[in-house]
Amino acid sequence: MMIVDDSAVVRGVIRRLLDADPQLEVAAAVSNGELALKALHQHAVDVVLLDIEMPVMDGLEALKRIVVDYPTVKVIMVSTLTRRNAEISLEALKIGAADYVTKPEAGIATAAEFGRDLIARVKALAASRRSARVGVAATAQSAPRPMPRYAPMRRPVVRALGIGASTGGPPALLKLFRALQGGDGWQPIFVTQHMPATFTALLAEQIERAAGRPCAEGQDGEPVMPGRIYVAPGGWHMTVENGPTSPVIRLDQGAPEHFCRPAVDPMLRGLAAVYGDGALAAILTGMGGDGALGCEAVARAGGRFIAQDQATSAVWGMPAAAAATGLAEAVLPLDDIGPWLRRVMETAA
Repeated sequence: MMIVDDSAVVRGVIRRLLDADPQLEVAAAVSNGELALKALHQHAVDVVLLDIEMPVMDGLEALKRIVVDYPTVKVIMVSTLTRRNAEISLEALKIGAADYVTKPEAGIATAAEFGRDLIARVKALAASRRSARVGVAATAQSAPRPMPRYAPMRRPVVRALGIGASTGGPPALLKLFRALQGGDGWQPIFVTQHMPATFTALLAEQIERAAGRPCAEGQDGEPVMPGRIYVAPGGWHMTVENGPTSPVIRLDQGAPEHFCRPAVDPMLRGLAAVYGDGALAAILTGMGGDGALGCEAVARAGGRFIAQDQATSAVWGMPAAAAATGLAEAVLPLDDIGPWLRRVMETAA
């Protein structure tokens, strides 16, 4: 792997964090995008950690070159948590970056949690690149599966949709919502994407443009309205509960689940409790297993869920875990998920 950052201190700290894991090898550490391109010509690299703001050639410009010249290399954008850098990071994901991490506000040298998270992301992306290179087939097929054993065979009205995603999620979400655009759109949609604050607000703005319907971060106590999209804000679990006249959004800062807050499982548990057999869920690309237990709760309530397939996932962790429950109705390529959801939601309506 390669580290690209104009700060020698940051390069040194990240290198020490990565060197602590015997399974990882840092092939090069350079100070700008131009040097990164030269190093890529000399070293076989699975993953590049790419800073945004650098002299000579910044991260975004380097990324544009990397995705063209080295399309199989996975790039993780590394930035400080500012609105501007969040906007650039989301733009980078559209261009082809696989993931992003934010430098800890308290200082990178003291951030053990940052190191653990970074190592997990690097390993997941390196594994996905190797799997793609050798042509590993998905263990779950894209053909529809039998209805979950907890669900009745009738087709209930879909009353709410929950979507969970992590690594590779933002571009997948935008593609999915463009596919849903123009439908009846009366059901509320709840989205949990593993992201810090600032990023989730920007993601909501992008989803609103892609979907052509109102979208914002959920607010605690906010009544759930038909046709709206609610995004879990960074740092908060978002769920839903029954209110006096209608369901309401609930936010809490309970313990992280799967090391994440927001997490997908709490959201899906809430949807299962409130909407029962009217709950529908989709688990998109992401590392780890968040969402699988929530999907089981949806299935037990009589609802339905699907998962993204391995071939179109940046990391096939979360959707693989959901598929492994044996309760998924289908495991589908990303291009097929939007049409499938739209058909099910409109048919039920």
